[in-house]
Amino acid sequence: MKRFYKLAAASPEEGGVAVLLDERMIRTPAKNPLRVPTEELAEAIAGEWNAQGDEVDPRAMPLTGLANAAIDRVAPDPAAFALTLAGYGESDLLCYRADAPRPLVERQAAAWDPLLEWARCRFDVEFEVTSGVMHRAQPTATVEQLQRVVPARSAFHLAALSPLVTVSGSLIVALALAEGAIGLEQAWAAATLDEAWQAEQWGEDPLAAQALRNRRRDFESAYRFLTLL
Repeated sequence: MKRFYKLAAASPEEGGVAVLLDERMIRTPAKNPLRVPTEELAEAIAGEWNAQGDEVDPRAMPLTGLANAAIDRVAPDPAAFALTLAGYGESDLLCYRADAPRPLVERQAAAWDPLLEWARCRFDVEFEVTSGVMHRAQPTATVEQLQRVVPARSAFHLAALSPLVTVSGSLIVALALAEGAIGLEQAWAAATLDEAWQAEQWGEDPLAAQALRNRRRDFESAYRFLTLL
């Protein structure tokens, strides 16, 4: 759509920080007020709107999109949304290993075993690790504990956690990043270890490389959103 405003700005108020366009409240797609928990996040969202040219491109405003999702999709039923995310723990990327070649097996163990150990200590859970892609059920106690852990977050945290989980395929990577146990680069390296291995062995496919860059963009945006909460 054409740009219809001159200036976006953050406006602290009771119950959060609103984002205004020419002093008028921005509305989400569901017509809710765009109000976020922190001034830092509101300022960053306003920055996305101010960076638009003559036309407004929603794809260039990932923080706005995540805030909209938090308000419209997550906040009405955060418990149900959280349970969907927790379900990724039943088939977490880190639990499915290659059985060959040995260098790949060793690389996966070096990158993924410490993250599983962190989760064991942090959440008092155990994991079943297997070779291959056939589903292997996780212990019932682990599934139930993860279903308690994930909902203990705000709608805005859950909205940011969602792309971290879905892009990486790993609830554990997402939780470790969200809780500051690892940094962005370590999380991304763990999430894309298999893709990196394939590129090393067979060369980089242009389409796959572009898809990976798109995933990285979404992953980074979600992480930035988290850091601004």
